[in-house]
Amino acid sequence: MRKRPKGLLQMGWAVIDAAAKGRTEHAPTSADYPEDVVRRTSFMSGGGHGWRISALETPRDHAPPWKIVVITGAPSWAEYWSETLADLPQDREMIVVDRPGYANSEPLTPVTDIRVQAEALAPVLRAARGQKVLLVGQSYGAAIASIMADQNPGKVAGLVLLSGFFGEAGPTARWLLDLGGKALKMIPRDLRNAVIEVTGQKPQLRHARRALSRVNVPIHVIHGDKDDFAPVEVAEKLAAETVTRRPIRVVRTEGANHFLNDGPSEILLAAIEACIPTRPSLWTFRWPKLPQLFPAKLPKTAPIA
Repeated sequence: MRKRPKGLLQMGWAVIDAAAKGRTEHAPTSADYPEDVVRRTSFMSGGGHGWRISALETPRDHAPPWKIVVITGAPSWAEYWSETLADLPQDREMIVVDRPGYANSEPLTPVTDIRVQAEALAPVLRAARGQKVLLVGQSYGAAIASIMADQNPGKVAGLVLLSGFFGEAGPTARWLLDLGGKALKMIPRDLRNAVIEVTGQKPQLRHARRALSRVNVPIHVIHGDKDDFAPVEVAEKLAAETVTRRPIRVVRTEGANHFLNDGPSEILLAAIEACIPTRPSLWTFRWPKLPQLFPAKLPKTAPIA
């Protein structure tokens, strides 16, 4: 199996190479995994926009109890989750989307309103009867996932903000945004759309904060302490200052950078699995003991004179 390109230079070259050859995937998953392990799928967007949204999913013969839905960042490339998808246990299902404006998803132009993104991606939350959905928002996708959870009550059983980007760029991200802004007309579409999205996110974060305050499901923040794209302190501050209906669980991952899905898949899968509640033990009725039903007879006393 080939590894996806990692690191800024490798990923940048992969984007340019894919654009030059007319590919939507930088390293096509079809070359790495059979269709019964990881396969490309698509669905029509919500909100009446009429966009075809591309995604990668794990085929299952029967619907597992939990479906994990991943809303990726900017650029939005589901293929970088392919190793995680392939290593997912059989009792879980996962789908990772290419958001509108990226890879093989429509439209070709950027969709800069995070509320419209959430509306368009809502159909991915459909689940089988009895199945629960864990919604994971990665990086720029964290704010979008927050709005999706709020807009679709009853369809999301848990929300994970993974390496969430909330308006404040770290040193590496600032350098990339500055460079991308200067070369906006020359860089490939996906990188151009990412620069446009990220630079316009901050004024919209009030929508994400409002959504988080209304969501009535467990919320988990998972963030690497070496993240130089989206500082962990910003995510922790958001969790501390946002008044939510349930406490936000914050997990600071030691030594991890912004791209947790680039590390060993078992580490990321364990972190996601920890966000799924264990099944509560069934309550059983216990018959009371006979002495409790029929109290002992009182001792006889001498008659009162």
